[in-house]
Amino acid sequence: MPSEQHMSLQTDDDQRLIRRMAEGDAAAIGLFYDRYGQLIFSVALRITGDRGSAEEVTQDVFLRLWQHAARYRTERGSLVTWLLTITQRRAIDELRSRRGAIRRREVELSETLPVSPEPDLAALLHLRTDLQQALAELPSAQREAIELLFFRGLSRQEIADQTASPLATIHTRLRLGMEKLRAIFLQHEQDSESATG
Repeated sequence: MPSEQHMSLQTDDDQRLIRRMAEGDAAAIGLFYDRYGQLIFSVALRITGDRGSAEEVTQDVFLRLWQHAARYRTERGSLVTWLLTITQRRAIDELRSRRGAIRRREVELSETLPVSPEPDLAALLHLRTDLQQALAELPSAQREAIELLFFRGLSRQEIADQTASPLATIHTRLRLGMEKLRAIFLQHEQDSESATG
């Protein structure tokens, strides 16, 4: 498990890289791809269920990152969260655009794990563990709605249909669940800062 100091150094390094990208430094996007390419691809593959689509989504995410690096704001969340949000949205768009033509398949977890030694696997595993623990703290209805939206790529209406719940209830569960996740992660970040400070 990475140390708090290591995570802080990586976050600082990410901030420098994003500033370099915003200034037009092409080498910075390559470093970002080396660090997060496998993670982005894995999430896209998990949602789309298709390697070709996942590659296209990954390429599009990094293109958007390059084009919009100056829009990133640290106060709105971590860079990894921002990248994963872009990935999730783009993968769902891809999935919806081909939903009628291609049947989705479940991707085995072993296919989605990063295989490149380049990313900081310990940090990614730490992030995954934190996310799993945070999700486990949510009420089951909120957790189910978030998992269906982010990991299965279902629309809010599809979640309502699948769970036999009103659409407004799904909106509320997602909003409350995301607020609770944000609070959990902010508390974890504050605890980490006070432990190192």
